[in-house]
Amino acid sequence: MRDVIIACDFDSRQKTIDFLDKFEEKKPFVKIGMELFYAEGRPLVEQIKQRGHKIFLDLKLHDIPTTVKKAMAVLSAMDVDIVNLHASGTSAMMSAALEGLTRPDGSRPLLIAVTQLTSTSQEVMTNELLINENINEVVAKYAENAKKSGLDGVVCSPLEAGLVKQRCGKEFITVTPGIRFADGDVGDQKRVTTPEKAREIGTDFIVVGRPITAAENPVAAYERCVREFCL
Repeated sequence: MRDVIIACDFDSRQKTIDFLDKFEEKKPFVKIGMELFYAEGRPLVEQIKQRGHKIFLDLKLHDIPTTVKKAMAVLSAMDVDIVNLHASGTSAMMSAALEGLTRPDGSRPLLIAVTQLTSTSQEVMTNELLINENINEVVAKYAENAKKSGLDGVVCSPLEAGLVKQRCGKEFITVTPGIRFADGDVGDQKRVTTPEKAREIGTDFIVVGRPITAAENPVAAYERCVREFCL
């Protein structure tokens, strides 16, 4: 299952399609986040899907259970491959989301929960969110809640992926952003690692944005990620 997901954090359809055109016959797994989805909406999601790409629709839903359930029913109709929400929305919200996402025939995209953003540090958790537990324990607990709610996996930093696997089992999916090449800049991420290290830890998917999208040769950067993570 291991794969590299490219974070297409662009602000327009044209920039996104121009980027994907660079790959010619390759059809990498892509992530569509809030910026691009709010700019272009469902038509772009459907266009990218029709081009043959798998899609992780990264909208991080977080609301009362009924609202999230209804929103997930809408997202399910888009035929994407992965959708997500915030685990901090409680088990009731996650269970409702799963119900809304499941189609009449029983099929659905994978549903994963965000544990803690990779830009969040222990200091921020303690001083701003008033969460005094160790960040690793918080991530593990949120992952356990997600599994009990029937979800397929979580988004976590690569540094916590091994712990999540220990607590929730090898089949529980971990999707890990915060990936940088060993010779690259970490940017605004706090909890990061390399593609090679993420593979050693045992994560299932890595989400890679600027190291690929801002590279002089994005295709070569993507292929480097695949070599270091998948092979």
